[in-house]
Amino acid sequence: MPIPKIAALLAALLCLSNASALADDYPAKAVRIVVPYATGGGSDILARQIGAGLQRAWGQGVVVDNKAGASGNIGSQEVVRAAPDGYTLLLQNSTMVTNLGVYGKLPYDADKDLTPIMLLGITPIALAAHPKAGISNVQDLVAAAKARPDTLSYGSCGIGTPQHFVMELVKQKTGVAAVHAGYKGCAPAVADVLGGQIPLAIVSANLVAPYAKSGQLKVVGVSSAQRYSLLPDTPTFEEQGLKPFDFAIWYALMGPARLPPAVVAKIATDVRRVLDDPAVQANLSNAGVEPYQGDAAALARLIQTDGVRYTDLARRANIKAE
Repeated sequence: MPIPKIAALLAALLCLSNASALADDYPAKAVRIVVPYATGGGSDILARQIGAGLQRAWGQGVVVDNKAGASGNIGSQEVVRAAPDGYTLLLQNSTMVTNLGVYGKLPYDADKDLTPIMLLGITPIALAAHPKAGISNVQDLVAAAKARPDTLSYGSCGIGTPQHFVMELVKQKTGVAAVHAGYKGCAPAVADVLGGQIPLAIVSANLVAPYAKSGQLKVVGVSSAQRYSLLPDTPTFEEQGLKPFDFAIWYALMGPARLPPAVVAKIATDVRRVLDDPAVQANLSNAGVEPYQGDAAALARLIQTDGVRYTDLARRANIKAE
């Protein structure tokens, strides 16, 4: 074998050896999980549940660091720039791919600049109506839109959010015309539909579940393919004839590019153990997060698939940044 090839082989073996040694020793110090959003949301709740479990399992500190701003881009870029040693991780959600649809590009390349580790869970999206609107299902929605052409309105969690995208898909599949009011977050949209200021709001499903139970809101449909555990009596959009229809907010754990596979495997294995804890499952369910585990390959496919879906939907619905 020529000397250059021998040298290359030895270098490759040395890299594998170093990666294996890193995984054996990992973690040897505190690990930071960057959440690129404010405290209190699904990503933050997941990060804190996972972080607490990993800290107990590893005997090392696990710090949740909220780096909100620019629709999640600020925190994500910080992880992109971090060393690929497993000590800086990212807990992202599907806002990353809706940003791609809205802006056409991100300040980083999710395929090249990040290492997928695993899918963690989902939160479906629900369309809710004030009881006086007379809209309890998709059929009622179509009838109301015909009765009030171009005057029916709905609120969302903001322009270009996953919720906004889901309602635009509902409109395309039903032919419904409805004016969009983009709020700065889901909570104000929920408050206004409860108060009757707007007839409809498309928000994270867990936020309207308590009001559906009390009768203060009617839930028209849920965006996931399966019914939502907190709204078991509410049909999905698919069940009401809008096929195919399977959109939800997903949550995922990632790291910087070139994260060693052995470290990825260890993190994923230990996170699964945390997520299998019944107490953790109960806490996440109360926060509206449904378990939905998937490996690194499944996450990579989802990022690519949703990137295409949201980009196409943004083009068809003319969804643009504010």
